[in-house]
Amino acid sequence: MEQHKKTLIKYSIGKAVQALETAFNSIDSDLLNAQNRAYYAVFYIILALGYVEGYTTGKHRQLMGWFNKKYIYEEQIFDKSFSKIYSRLYVNRQKFDYDVSEFPTKEHTEKDLDEAKYLVETVEKHIINRMNQE
Repeated sequence: MEQHKKTLIKYSIGKAVQALETAFNSIDSDLLNAQNRAYYAVFYIILALGYVEGYTTGKHRQLMGWFNKKYIYEEQIFDKSFSKIYSRLYVNRQKFDYDVSEFPTKEHTEKDLDEAKYLVETVEKHIINRMNQE
């Protein structure tokens, strides 16, 4: 694997981990930020997975569609629950970032964070295994 690709993967994984950490640190003081960072943790880890495969896009829906098609339905590497987690986090980020009358609850945000953490950790392990095989 070329060095540039490895660097992009490393940075994306780092951003995912940092976003999760920020989300968990914000849970008691800033639910909007925690919800936003939960989504971005998943976005960054799927971006890293895209780099592994040579797939790049800055479009959130395209990345989600690629992930679901390739990893959930075609290759069945990850459970279908990952598709639901990713989609729900995306919808929640859109709703809470752009609808000024919507606010997340602590209970739902904690659930989203736990599921985002599980998804990020699982996909990160897959990425590391793939990189070690190359």
